[in-house]
Amino acid sequence: MTQPASPPRPAAPKSQPADDASPLRTLTARADMRTLSLLGVLAVLILIGGITQPDSFLDTDNVQLILTQASVIGVVTVGMTFVIISGGIDLSVGAIVALASVWATTVATQEYGFAGILFTAVLVGLACGLVNGVLIAYGAMVPFIATLAMLAAGRGLALQITDGKTQMVTVDGVLKLGERDSYILGIPPLVLVFAAVTVVGWLLLNRTTFGRRSVAVGGNAEAARLAGIDVRRQRLYLYLLSGLCCGIAAFLLIILSGSGQNTNGNLYELDAIAAAIIGGTLLSGGRGTITGSVLGVLIFMTIQNIFALNNLQSDVQQIAKGAIIVAAVLVQRRTSATH
Repeated sequence: MTQPASPPRPAAPKSQPADDASPLRTLTARADMRTLSLLGVLAVLILIGGITQPDSFLDTDNVQLILTQASVIGVVTVGMTFVIISGGIDLSVGAIVALASVWATTVATQEYGFAGILFTAVLVGLACGLVNGVLIAYGAMVPFIATLAMLAAGRGLALQITDGKTQMVTVDGVLKLGERDSYILGIPPLVLVFAAVTVVGWLLLNRTTFGRRSVAVGGNAEAARLAGIDVRRQRLYLYLLSGLCCGIAAFLLIILSGSGQNTNGNLYELDAIAAAIIGGTLLSGGRGTITGSVLGVLIFMTIQNIFALNNLQSDVQQIAKGAIIVAAVLVQRRTSATH
């Protein structure tokens, strides 16, 4: 006896790209929301500055000053962001900036002119980054300890080179970059360098394999290793990148101050870490944005400028910075818990 024909099977559901893409859309939306929030905070600060000091805060010279001061620490923060995204930390950035600045402004170095100062600053930064990277990636040292040792060694060597004295720059080509005549369409050269480093950092993080590997290592190093990523080499590259940014920042600081001092870069490590955290970079690694970090730098520099214009003491400024950092970390924890 023949079996009745079975009813036709329903067609297989078509793929649902919307569902597959939803996690990516969620991450993008969260990043956009953080960026909008930071822009909102910056707008409020600008409003406060305009109200408390209407004649001086919005003056073109003051805006240029804020952006110029943000440029040096901003370049350092770009490198720091990559390191933190990968799950690491770099406490030596301030000491590297100091060491690079004094080594690049010795009498022997200045004899080679503009190129000699720039080359030395970048080379010293890369060398320090290489030492950090080798100790952490191949020496299996904890990043906190390795970079703390570099902080102490860098500060000590910088003091030894200068003997506690300020080394004045005598190369006209370097000094002229800090003068108003060198501004391009009213924009200081330091700000243009900061903008270029920011754009390159954004492209490197969001549009290259290097950026994806950095995020993967920070998210889960073992999973990244099993996926074929050379985790140790990637970490070495990241600390080299941080050292390179410190070398560039040291050169910008030389232009800004016209000198090299062993006290240069004081507390840069704290400012860079704070700016990255404010920008949404997780200290545990695996997430962060260059745009957010840059906005974090601008927020801190704007706060500092408002405090200075209103003759408020620096200790109050430090307290405000600490409160902002705590608030940012609490927001991060709450956001992570709800997703």
